Amino acid sequence: MVQVTAKLNYLRIAPRKVRLVSDALKGLSINEAEAQLLFRPRRPSEPLLKLLRSAVANAKNNHKLKPENLVVRNIRVDQGPMLKRFLPRAMGRATPIQKKSSHVFLVLEEKSNARPPRFNIAVAKKIKSKKSEIEKKSGKAVKPKENNRQLAKPTEKAGFFKRFFRRKSV
Repeated sequence: MVQVTAKLNYLRIAPRKVRLVSDALKGLSINEAEAQLLFRPRRPSEPLLKLLRSAVANAKNNHKLKPENLVVRNIRVDQGPMLKRFLPRAMGRATPIQKKSSHVFLVLEEKSNARPPRFNIAVAKKIKSKKSEIEKKSGKAVKPKENNRQLAKPTEKAGFFKRFFRRKSV
């Protein structure tokens, strides 16, 4: 069985926070791990998703493996260097602040008896607009057309409490 590795060094998020997200990925297929990371609201999920996609691209291009057969074998989060800062406090004191970073190490493995993917993940691709192509050809910036937006809000009569407790007096 072939293993593919990818590393993410100096991620400026504390390792404890990254481990909360990364522990959920162990043993999952690539498709399910990607779905987990896409719908996690936590901050480490975006860099981990980027690392996972990078590892899959490495496996696909460098090792000629099929992405459908790949599984997350191991994901390890180690502590990186710490930036040490101080916060001024009362009476001339200072409290230390530790800005932690982490190193993430991802290992993918090919499994021959992989199940079919449960999810169909579509990656949004950037589409070039016609305006930018015209600008590149002519070398001049094109003015965008003005949109006729409705800026007027429906007029409502403000009630007593809205008038009484509004932020600015009139």
